[in-house]
Amino acid sequence: WLSLYACFCYWNKHRAYEWSCRLVTLVHGVIVTCLSGYVALLDGPWPLTHAGSPNTSLQIHVLSLTLGYFIFDLGWCLYFQTEGDLMLFHHMLSICGMIMVLGLGKSATEVNAVVFVSEITNPLLQTRWFLREMGCYHTFLGEVVDFFFVFLFLVLRIGGGALIMCAMVTSPDPSWLLKAGGLAMYVVSLGFMVEICHFARRKMLKK
Repeated sequence: WLSLYACFCYWNKHRAYEWSCRLVTLVHGVIVTCLSGYVALLDGPWPLTHAGSPNTSLQIHVLSLTLGYFIFDLGWCLYFQTEGDLMLFHHMLSICGMIMVLGLGKSATEVNAVVFVSEITNPLLQTRWFLREMGCYHTFLGEVVDFFFVFLFLVLRIGGGALIMCAMVTSPDPSWLLKAGGLAMYVVSLGFMVEICHFARRKMLKK
């Protein structure tokens, strides 16, 4: 990811560093959403019934790829001081959770599912930023992106995330520390939800 960032910086010398970082985030979001979605929905095992099961080879590859990105992005955010405490806490929880799962050799099933419901909105979030930078945010396309971002966040990250958390907490197989981390991650998602609801309210009032 650092190499990809360096390439984007080289190709976009006239842009700010954040432009290149957002491109890396967009690429990661698209790739990992597709991979984690395939693992969770098609390759299996099903996260709502097999929480705590042994890691599969594909799950290990997806989480390793995601772990590398989060380490890169946390370092970038700390260096440039662009994010608030909630986002930094989210990144640190994600890194610790993935390291634990890869080390234990189990529970990648539910963590991969969490990655899927979390990252599926990321490409839309980055698209919003790029539209704003290019002066195209206040258009019909911007409205469509905003709608699907809020809709997918509430349905998958909050609704789907709640189902995954319940399955993980009620299963006897996952580590208690991983359960605590999962609950903390869901609380972080609720914090993001509050911010998104405030954004949606302001947007509706402007209309």
